[in-house]
Amino acid sequence: MKILLASLLAVTLPLTAQNTPVNPKTAEAVHDSAIVIDTHADTPQRLVDDNYDLADQLNGGNLNFESAKKGNLSAEFFSIWVEPDLYKGHDARRTLELIDAVYQQATKHPDRMQMAYSPADIEAAHREHKLAALMGIEGGHSIENSLGLLRDYYRLGVRYMTLTWSNSLDWANSSGDEGKPGVPHNPDGLTPFGKEVVLEMNRLGMMVDISHVADDTFWAAIKTTKAPVIASHSSARAICNAPRNMTDDMLRAVAKNGGVVQVNYYSGFISQAYRDASIAQQPEVEKATAELKAKFAAEGKQVTYGDLEKLQREYADRIPRPPLSALIDHIDHIAKVAGVDHVGLGSDFDGVSGQLPEGIDSAADLPKITAALLARGYSPEDCHKILGGNLLRVFGEVERVSREMQAAK
Repeated sequence: MKILLASLLAVTLPLTAQNTPVNPKTAEAVHDSAIVIDTHADTPQRLVDDNYDLADQLNGGNLNFESAKKGNLSAEFFSIWVEPDLYKGHDARRTLELIDAVYQQATKHPDRMQMAYSPADIEAAHREHKLAALMGIEGGHSIENSLGLLRDYYRLGVRYMTLTWSNSLDWANSSGDEGKPGVPHNPDGLTPFGKEVVLEMNRLGMMVDISHVADDTFWAAIKTTKAPVIASHSSARAICNAPRNMTDDMLRAVAKNGGVVQVNYYSGFISQAYRDASIAQQPEVEKATAELKAKFAAEGKQVTYGDLEKLQREYADRIPRPPLSALIDHIDHIAKVAGVDHVGLGSDFDGVSGQLPEGIDSAADLPKITAALLARGYSPEDCHKILGGNLLRVFGEVERVSREMQAAK
C-alpha cells in the first residue's frame, strides 16, 4: 500500500495555485498516526439483505475489513437506516435486525472488529488495531414515536440518531420534503414531543444528528439541545445547492454550539454539475423504479434496498464523477466558515449507489484526503482534527452533558 500511495500522490497532487508540494512519506505518516473516524456507512443493508460479510471482497461496495485497514480507518459508525416505504409498519423490527447484523460481525470477527460505545472505546480499539464499530440510527421513524424505544436503542449501543431521514415525521420536518405539496409541515420545526426527543437524547448521551432535517427543524434543534450536535453526513450548500447541505449560517451555528459537520462524499452533494444532471434524469429513474417494484409485486416478492440501489447505480453511472478536489473544497469551506475544529468525515459509504468523487472508491482511499488537505496548507494537527479528533471531542462533550443531566435528577 505504501508504494502505491506514493505513486498515487505523485499523480493526483499536481502543483497548482491551491496546492503545495507534499512529500508522500509525510502524508502517509500524518494519516497513519491519526485516529480516523467515519460517521456514516450504510453497510448494514448489505449485511442483512445480501448476507455480506466484512471479511469478503468488496464486490461493488465501499467498506470491508481489508479496505478499512488499508485506509487506516479506526472507527466506523454503521448506519441503522430503515427504508420507510419498504418496511412501513415494521420500523422497529427492521431497526433491530440491522443492529443485530453489526453485532454478528463483531462476534464473528473478534480479532478484527469490536463494538464501541464511547470515545474511550474507540481509542482502546485503535490501540489494539481493531475496527471500532459504532451505530447511528438514520431517521427518527425508527423510534415509532416512543421514548422507550429510543432508550432501548441506546442500551443496544446506538450513539447518534438523525432526527429525520428524507421523510418528515409527526414531530420533525425533513429536507427531503421541502416544497412538496400535501406533506404535513410542523411550523415550529419540532413539536413539543420532538423537543422531548432531543432532550432525552441529551440525557442519554446520544448525539443529536441534524443531517437530513429541514432548515426550520435544524434551528429548532439548535435552540433545544443542551449538548453539541453533529451532522453525520452533510456538505456545504454554498458550493452545492442541495437542501441536504448546510448553509453558512448553519455552519456558524454548529460552531457556536460546539458541534461538528461531517462531510458527505456523495457526488450529488459536492458537485452542482453532478446534482443538476442527476435531477434531470430523475423522472426516468422514478419510472424505472416503479416498474421494478411492480415486477417484484407481480412475482410475489419483496423488492430490497439492494435491488433498488443496483437500478439507481445504472443511471448514476451515466453521469461523470466529479474530481476529488470537489470533496476537498467542501472540507475547506466548512473549515473556513465554521473553523477547523468543526469539520470531519461522514462518507455515506455503501449508501450512494457508488457515486463518489474520482479517486474515492472505498475506505482504502482515505489517505488521499489527508494528502490533499496537506497540499492545501493544513497542518498535521489540523488533519488529525478533521480525520477524527473533532468527532472524539464532541462525543466526549455529549457524554459530559449526559452525566450532568442525569446527576441533576
